[in-house]
Amino acid sequence: MCKGLAPLSMVSWFLSSCAKDMKHHLDFLLQNKKEKMAPPQRVSHKEVQKWADCLENLIHHNSGLAAFQAFLKSEYSKENIEFWVSCKEYKKTKSPANLSPKARKIYNEFISVQATREVNLDSCTWEVTSHNVLKPTLSCFDEAQKKIFILMEKDSYHFFLKSRFYLDLVSPPATTCGTQNHKRATSPALACFSPLVSQYT
Repeated sequence: MCKGLAPLSMVSWFLSSCAKDMKHHLDFLLQNKKEKMAPPQRVSHKEVQKWADCLENLIHHNSGLAAFQAFLKSEYSKENIEFWVSCKEYKKTKSPANLSPKARKIYNEFISVQATREVNLDSCTWEVTSHNVLKPTLSCFDEAQKKIFILMEKDSYHFFLKSRFYLDLVSPPATTCGTQNHKRATSPALACFSPLVSQYT
């Protein structure tokens, strides 16, 4: 090979090598993204209708909970449901050694006077919960969680049922799923969600 062409050959090899490495890297990132993005959960129309029966049906269903969270976020009042979910997850704690740090985290975030997302508890429940956190058990937030559930049930839940977050799901338009086929549009299974909710599922 001519000496004058050697540098060009090296540059060409280097660029080709870089291009392959970049393709590998992009393929890896895309694969990871695909694995993390779970497909929307199919929910029957009958199931969505059950969400209107009671708050418990709504928030004990993954997609119902996601829809309710999306609604509360739009209303700038998501701290109640986030506290409720945190308490639910806290009860799954298996190691006694993890109870104290987890309880303290929930307390500091939702109950403490300096809490960043303080929930609205009456003074009696606040005092009982604050005392419980000193020697935490799996049930130390039960009373506070129950109070917040009742608060959401009396207030936010009824507004949610009248909101587009619920109405778009219980009565989706035929064009929602990008089809004009009447049979598919009225199928008992809702394969796609309102864009307002899908980001939370």
